[in-house]
Amino acid sequence: MTFRFAVFDIDGTLVDSRAIITACMDKAFIGAGLPPPGFERTRRVIGLSLAVGLEQLAPQADEALRHRILESYRTAFFEMRQDPAFHSPAYDGADALLRSLLADNWVLGIATGKSRRGLDAMLEQHAWGDLFQAHFCADDGPGKPHPHMVLENMRVVGAQPDQTLVIGDSEHDMAMAIAAGTTAIGVSWGFGTTEEMLAAGAVRVTHQMGELEEALKSHELSL
Repeated sequence: MTFRFAVFDIDGTLVDSRAIITACMDKAFIGAGLPPPGFERTRRVIGLSLAVGLEQLAPQADEALRHRILESYRTAFFEMRQDPAFHSPAYDGADALLRSLLADNWVLGIATGKSRRGLDAMLEQHAWGDLFQAHFCADDGPGKPHPHMVLENMRVVGAQPDQTLVIGDSEHDMAMAIAAGTTAIGVSWGFGTTEEMLAAGAVRVTHQMGELEEALKSHELSL
């Protein structure tokens, strides 16, 4: 039987967190006396670790100010996560896709720029804790586009690069997948653009959850 391993990004891929992430980032910057970056600038750093993302969003800020922004962002995210108005819903069809893959004997993993606290909360919120055999986040080592999280996922489940597909919504996800020697598949409903993901190495960018399922199940993987 073919061993098939799918490693998913979370934000912008399985969960629609665009509104809450943008709002938290804007709030953190305003609190630090800086202009809010807004969605267009913020989306370009989603997937990176928060510290690295802030280096790009606030290159003029010194280390102390970036630390203030980081802590303000974390506080804002924790507070907004309690507000139903800022709920981060799963994309339509995401839960069905994951369960369909499992029923078809896929193994599932996660590689996310979230903190461990954020990842655990998301898994609990969507009742996904038992669906993934491995999951690594920004707290576990080098962040995207470094291949660390994908390599650790493969180590845990015993997968080889040619048995592994990485699914994400940004150029950082695609670059991480390529650096790990795996296949990258993009989704267009999150933070990145189709052009950015193709340029970063995606073999395909899908535009609907059903199309993503077809792309995964039709992709040739090694025995």
